[in-house]
Amino acid sequence: MLFFSVLALVTLTVAVPHSKRATTFFNPNDGGGRMLTDATGGFGAADDLGEPLNVIISGTSSAAVLTDDGFLNYAQSLGFSFECLGLHLGGPQSANLGDGNGWVNQTVEYRQDYGNEEIGTCLESLIGGNHLRMFRQNGSSEDTGALFLAVSQEEDVADGHDIVANGYDIGRNALVASAIAVGGTNANGVSYSTTALNITGLLAAGAAGVNHDIATDGVTTLLTVTIL
Repeated sequence: MLFFSVLALVTLTVAVPHSKRATTFFNPNDGGGRMLTDATGGFGAADDLGEPLNVIISGTSSAAVLTDDGFLNYAQSLGFSFECLGLHLGGPQSANLGDGNGWVNQTVEYRQDYGNEEIGTCLESLIGGNHLRMFRQNGSSEDTGALFLAVSQEEDVADGHDIVANGYDIGRNALVASAIAVGGTNANGVSYSTTALNITGLLAAGAAGVNHDIATDGVTTLLTVTIL
């Protein structure tokens, strides 16, 4: 049974209700999936390594947040944006969210934008920083609409964008801290309020199966995002 602990709560401003789904997320482990991406091409084989899916955007969030455009805008409110000049560095990773889709490539990858949504990610590509990969749970068996994120802090280009020591936990914590900032977040005229809940039991703590042999604390943070 999963153990839930409250990380933080942000007071919600009363607003006109937005359409929401009924389910927060479905545990991929219960549907033959897993909470690690496929980073080495093994598609879940015993020796396959992956990145932890350490943040989930709940399917009960405001519906617009769960769309591609809506998630980009929300990510920009947290200091992430599209990759430098639209160019992707490195190969995409895939994930099996146990929803009936099997192994599916990441939907998008966003990088820390250092305060500039248009070109700031070029700086991240050079000096390193936080970045995320997003996967959507929308298969025929479990269409929750939840967004699963693999978040990590990475080195600069000279170090091949390897993950820094403890980089998975560091990346997750930095994103969550931005999301639950007092007063909420906003981008392009849209304001958000986010609550966070830490969940253990989805990911195993430690480095088993984790890319770069970097141990994690086994925590996944569930974010529920409301457009104000």
